[in-house]
Amino acid sequence: GLYRFARTEPPHRAPGFAAMAPAQAQDFIKGWPHPELLQSTQLKQALMESYQKGLDISHESLNYGDKENGAYMLGHPRFRKALAEFLSQQYGAPVEPSNLMSTCGCSMGVDIACRVHCQAGDLAIVEEPTYYLSFTMIRDRGMDLVGVPIQDDGIDVDAVEKVLNERPGKVKMLYTVSVHHNPTGITMTDAKRKRLVELAREHKFYIVSDEAYQLLNFEPSAVKPMFYYDDPSDPRVLSIGTFSKLIGPGVKVGWVQAHEALLKPLAGIGYIDSGNNPVIFSSCNLIHFLESGGMAKHLEFVSKDLGERCALMCKKLRDVGLEVRQPKGGYFVWVRSKGKMTGRSGECMSVKKDKFHDWMRLCFTWLTPAQIEEGIEFLRP
Repeated sequence: GLYRFARTEPPHRAPGFAAMAPAQAQDFIKGWPHPELLQSTQLKQALMESYQKGLDISHESLNYGDKENGAYMLGHPRFRKALAEFLSQQYGAPVEPSNLMSTCGCSMGVDIACRVHCQAGDLAIVEEPTYYLSFTMIRDRGMDLVGVPIQDDGIDVDAVEKVLNERPGKVKMLYTVSVHHNPTGITMTDAKRKRLVELAREHKFYIVSDEAYQLLNFEPSAVKPMFYYDDPSDPRVLSIGTFSKLIGPGVKVGWVQAHEALLKPLAGIGYIDSGNNPVIFSSCNLIHFLESGGMAKHLEFVSKDLGERCALMCKKLRDVGLEVRQPKGGYFVWVRSKGKMTGRSGECMSVKKDKFHDWMRLCFTWLTPAQIEEGIEFLRP
């Protein structure tokens, strides 16, 4: 009998591991939150209560505006005030409601910033690698893209300056994921932010700072949005935020934080001029969630959960012999392959798809801890 079992033992495995199947590849492509994050009783109860209070002001939340405030083009005044107070506590810096506009998430903010502040034929500078779906939004405006490298401390500002000098007057926008960068996890330093804003004033371009992960920190952070580096007398920065990565992407409520000279024209594009602010109802349903402290509490829960998954992935990557820079927030880990590939290839993250073929963007937020371990084990040489 023993002989018979011995014969079925796979030749490459130690005895006793006969039942272990080889590690399977897992889905590290999806940049989605895992379902349990969206199903907590605490979250659902807090949202139910907040939605009820949103319906209590249905005469406003279901309308274009009200008699006192007029049309809510930049968003419902109470939501903007509640958001300002919440962000102010999170940032440890003043936030004025007059500097906020509610949006359908970060993507809408980026899209309307391109449409309002740029024209077809303009040039936009992007980091390489970067959030590759930004390319489509920028190209949709008829703009051309030029990539510059990202360094350990953020965008290569010398390379930015070189492009500005070589193409004088052509660059009208710089798109950056300035905090917990997608895909590298890098956060731009203070010094680089200051220099970038100086260049924006000198060369007359706008900085669109995609801050989708600004509040998703795995350790205490003193990093402020790019808005705080701007000069109100010659504003150049649009800081773009969202609840998509904090509550869930189905919520589709975000904001733009900018000085009024840049913010007000955003509400003048045709589809808002005609249809009004698109998130009046959904944002009113979050007012109580923000005011009650429910959102701040939920943010702690999400940050802890995702921070643990990130740490697990990084530990496992080192375990299988890969080098990793551990992010301090965000959704992704950026790793160079040593043979096997998984997750999303970095190729699409450069403008001409001519770089990062052997790099992998791995999302740690969608899978269970067991799946993360198995999916990284699959990479073991």
